Amino acid sequence: MSNSWDSTVGTKEYNETLVRAENIAAKSGLSLNEDSERVQKVIGLMTMNLQSAGNYFCPCKQSHPLDASKDVLCPCPEISDEINADGCCFCKLFFEN
Repeated sequence: MSNSWDSTVGTKEYNETLVRAENIAAKSGLSLNEDSERVQKVIGLMTMNLQSAGNYFCPCKQSHPLDASKDVLCPCPEISDEINADGCCFCKLFFEN
């Protein structure tokens, strides 16, 4: 079964989005989810948002259709609160070490 984000995996934009997330995690003392399929989904959807709307909108908190005037960028402003409460962000992309 094919997913909507499959076509982004391995593209230049996908790889740049993944490196961006890895850098955010490293600078914040976090790690990416060990579930590679979850990472692929979130990064793939974020890449689709980058391609369609020009920015790294959080795919898990976005409105449908995406509204660039109100949807949040990743990492979202609530990331610290979510990680403190749950050990991970809402998207389950970033985890505390």
